Amino acid sequence: MSENKENERDRIYAERVAQARIVRKIVFVCLTLFLIVGAVAATSAYYYVNSAIGSFDEESEELIQVEIPIGSSSTQIGRILEEEGIIKSGTFFRYYVRYKSESGFQAGQYELSPAMTLEEIVTELKEGKVLQEPELVFTVPEGLWLENVIQIIARETDHDVEEIKEIISDRDYIQQLIGQFDVLTEDILEEGIRHPLEGYLFPARYDFLEEDVSIQTIIETMIKQTDSIVMPLVQSYPENEYSIHELLTLASIIEREAREDKDRYTISGVLYNRLEQNMMLQVDPTVAYAIGEHQYMTSYAHLEVDSPYNTYKYTGIPIGPIANPGEASIKAAFMPDDTDYLFFYARYNGEVIYTKTYAEHNQVHQQYRDEWIEAAEQAEKELEEMIEGETEED
Repeated sequence: MSENKENERDRIYAERVAQARIVRKIVFVCLTLFLIVGAVAATSAYYYVNSAIGSFDEESEELIQVEIPIGSSSTQIGRILEEEGIIKSGTFFRYYVRYKSESGFQAGQYELSPAMTLEEIVTELKEGKVLQEPELVFTVPEGLWLENVIQIIARETDHDVEEIKEIISDRDYIQQLIGQFDVLTEDILEEGIRHPLEGYLFPARYDFLEEDVSIQTIIETMIKQTDSIVMPLVQSYPENEYSIHELLTLASIIEREAREDKDRYTISGVLYNRLEQNMMLQVDPTVAYAIGEHQYMTSYAHLEVDSPYNTYKYTGIPIGPIANPGEASIKAAFMPDDTDYLFFYARYNGEVIYTKTYAEHNQVHQQYRDEWIEAAEQAEKELEEMIEGETEED
């Protein structure tokens, strides 16, 4: 009996040894295959990247005329270059310029060759060696009201203020724009909104090849730039509970409150916290917009103005943007910091002080309020000079 048990143990042991050998062989084969596949993938990736960085066709002697529209993003430029046969992949171009932190591409018409490397193409686009120099150039700063943007356009072109106002207030034209750009929705036509396109004319430098540019072309170029920045963020953050219009409204508030990029994200976090707790946002720039006058000191009487823009009067996000936000503020509206702060106070020197309780906030408010009074006249004068162009150079 004991001999049978011993034989059974030997048989089981032998089977286990055989199984272990098979397992080791399988593991060895799988590991070998994995290493081979990895090596092939790495080699393929190396040659792909190397070929993408190099010229698309190094033997080509062809020069291709390429037009880079004003306000084009790296994604749009990459797509144009790929469609024209200058580069292999527009997607690779976008990742390449992001990895290299390249920016400052100039709009215009270029002569480019498939024989050029990616680095040569980037250099050409940055240096702006275009076939035709722009005839009309103007810059719209961040944080301006639409009325001020109109004044800048009128000052730099042959169009007058009333003509521009009439066109951008035309409901049929606005409906046409809504159908043309994803960033524009029916929200901009809600009753009570002062200017449907407030916040949608992107602040940037604009270069036009022709001096006599129509108002429609200028407006659509500016909206196109906003669209190119906002819509990728909408796709990247589909879980955001707020609409495009609401997010641009938050971005406009952030733009008016923050000077430094780091503060934009924290202020965004504070605004989100207040909204989640159903608190009024209570931000002074919305009061100034509700009144229709730039106010560097907000009085208690101002806080009582009955307007859907007044965040001291109504909870939630205002009915629409109160200024034209830049890219950093737009991104901050989509990506708020995770913070416990419920209050912030923006000092005149740009410093932003954050607090968690009203008592702390009120103490800061009282401490620094006087400096606003001293700086109000100078700030108002500087704004008027910027809008009207009353500089020594002019």
